Amino acid sequence: MKKLVVLGGGESGVGASILAKQQGWDVFLSDGAILKDNYQQELLQYQIQFEHKGHTLEKILDADLIVKSPGIPENSPIIQALRNKGVQIISEIELAFRYKGNSKVAAITGSNGKSTTTSLLYHICKTAGFNCALVGNIGYSFAKQVAENPVEWYIAEISSFQLDDIDTFRPDIAILLNITEDHLDRYNYQFQNYINSKFKIVQNQTSSDYFIYCLDDEVITKQIEILTIHSNPLPFSMKQELKKGGYMKGDQMMLRIQEERVSMSIYDFALKGKHNGYNTMAAGIAATTMGIRKEKIRDAVTNFHSLEHRMEFVAMVRGVEFINDSKATNVNSTWFALESMNKPTILILGGVDKGNDYSLLDELVSEKVKAIVCLGTDNQKIIDAFKDKVKVIVEADTAKKAVNQAFKLAQKDDVVLLSPACASFDLFKNYEDRGQQFKDAVKEL
Repeated sequence: MKKLVVLGGGESGVGASILAKQQGWDVFLSDGAILKDNYQQELLQYQIQFEHKGHTLEKILDADLIVKSPGIPENSPIIQALRNKGVQIISEIELAFRYKGNSKVAAITGSNGKSTTTSLLYHICKTAGFNCALVGNIGYSFAKQVAENPVEWYIAEISSFQLDDIDTFRPDIAILLNITEDHLDRYNYQFQNYINSKFKIVQNQTSSDYFIYCLDDEVITKQIEILTIHSNPLPFSMKQELKKGGYMKGDQMMLRIQEERVSMSIYDFALKGKHNGYNTMAAGIAATTMGIRKEKIRDAVTNFHSLEHRMEFVAMVRGVEFINDSKATNVNSTWFALESMNKPTILILGGVDKGNDYSLLDELVSEKVKAIVCLGTDNQKIIDAFKDKVKVIVEADTAKKAVNQAFKLAQKDDVVLLSPACASFDLFKNYEDRGQQFKDAVKEL
């Protein structure tokens, strides 16, 4: 029996283990950290061998195939040892793809807007009565879904880290929303490496597949010029009319896919803001290629609810509005959040910096932000970036302190926006924990 080792015991690792076991592999999972109790129980239930709090290198190197957690960097000693031995390393999405059978995949990637677009497309599919599942980077393991509850369509949010280790993965529909500088610490601070990673989403596509992308994104359009792409291109734009794809004309979203024509008023969109216009176009085009009727698309786009931790309205306290955008873990996400603000804003910013260039926010901060609350262990870079742009910059080391300070600085008809532009791991478990603590603190005001 061939041996498969899974590195990393999070959601994707445990899901990969379950699927591999089901498919007849001799499975061993190894995690350097402590495995959560619920994951340990799942592995025991499926009689999967595992270790945690460290790695047995000899056992790992004996594998025929490795499934690697997206969180493990390429330069880790274990990965280097496996590379030197020539053991194939794949990602969980690659494993899931190999065993998905005749099911189809719509895969969404991009630096910003992935979760929103994936959730919206899933909502459209459910509204249309599709047998589908929401999987990938958004929270539920693609592999586990294939193992335990296979469906006809997988709507998958895909990160660059997951794409790094694909081999045959080929989505029927690939959506590339945008590419901005993000996660450069994982790509040797080479932007091109990150671009190459994102474009892996189309590398295996054929003429029967669709590639939906933003024509207004210069990074994407430049890369397309130097690549040979075999799938059907369906661009979307807010700047020009297109014969094929999606575009905005006045207050109307126009979709043109073959004979199908769809038009919708932007005022009917549940999701507001320019960035969400792009997300809605991308999901609408994808839905149209799937054969979903325009009435169903219209219904779904109108009644969709935004995601937790993504421009989430929390409360109105004595005339001050609180918005949780904890999922904004890079500068561009924060830029989109600020762009949609139409009230004086107290901005809560900070965390683990990923090589951020805060100058991208200069204009919007000068125009819309009256004070900044830095929420992180090392805030000097943010202070230096904005000390000449806003009059008030204060620091906080807990979500509660940040909320209290922001509230003191706010007046009636102001908005307090948590949009950190940074990862959360200095003070919080993850962005969900940061967002939840923010919401809890607001409720205590």
